[in-house]
Amino acid sequence: MATITIRDLNDATRDKLRVRAARNGRSMEAEARSILDHAVAAEPSDDSGLGTKIRSMFAEIGFIDEVVDQIPPRATERYFEQQRASAPGAQPSP
Repeated sequence: MATITIRDLNDATRDKLRVRAARNGRSMEAEARSILDHAVAAEPSDDSGLGTKIRSMFAEIGFIDEVVDQIPPRATERYFEQQRASAPGAQPSP
């Protein structure tokens, strides 16, 4: 579990948190956790990957298909084996 510190919390906010915690039968810390948990749970989740996000950002200005076509495919394990075998001083595989 992570720990956070909230500095410069407004006195009025602290007082309202204290009252809300008492009303809910929790400590101020437990109330703050509950508030944070509910706040982030309400956020829509975006499960798309970084590449998808970048593509959607650049799709608006065009040329994305031309750029994507120029990106080489991912290197496979076979590619890495070939690179290791051709490296200076490489030992042959058994």
